Amino acid sequence: MIPSPRAVLFDLDGTLADTIEDLGGAFNRVLESHGYPVFPVERYKTMVGNGFLALTRRAIPPEAAADDTLVERINAEAEELYSEHFLDLTRPFPGIPELLTALSGRGILLAVLSNKPDRMVKRIVRSLFPERDFFVTEGNKPSMPHKPDPTAALSIVAHSGIPSSEWCFVGDSGVDMKTGLAAGMLPLGAVWGYRSREEMTAGGAAALLEAPLDLLRYFDSPGSFVPRR
Repeated sequence: MIPSPRAVLFDLDGTLADTIEDLGGAFNRVLESHGYPVFPVERYKTMVGNGFLALTRRAIPPEAAADDTLVERINAEAEELYSEHFLDLTRPFPGIPELLTALSGRGILLAVLSNKPDRMVKRIVRSLFPERDFFVTEGNKPSMPHKPDPTAALSIVAHSGIPSSEWCFVGDSGVDMKTGLAAGMLPLGAVWGYRSREEMTAGGAAALLEAPLDLLRYFDSPGSFVPRR
């Protein structure tokens, strides 16, 4: 429990922004171009979270996923197409802009960490939240391992000057919860996102937030917090 949190690290997809229509749409177009089966867009909610390359391997047929050269080519095609359309339908989740404003008003440091490619993360966050001053907005880079490895999160902590024990990690997946725990942060689950309560609880969530503004209620009374249903 953090009596007075000083910083919050957010996941992006499924936490700050609803990205699934653009992401699923781009992948389906690439799959279709190769003659592979496509998925209902909602299905992608259970497939994302471990980075673009992992999503590519999950989306293509097993025999194709065994060919590393083909996987890399399809992944590059999907990245290129998605980069042209990742703001077509993507929007902040309801309540997120208000939450970020309230947290900034309390002097809480804000940061973003995603397994999505770094250049995409920076463009999405800059476009969706142009007035918000995030301390760090970071996606996956070749120099850093994907979440749940805590290396990137710990790097953000080190540059902030705020101990990890005074950070919260807010995300919508077991991967996010495990990342927060491994980095020494308080992991809080975003129920409004893409993954199940069970997954986040199993990942180590200290609490589950039904809606973005529940984070403020949790900060104000962590010992007696009961999520709205």
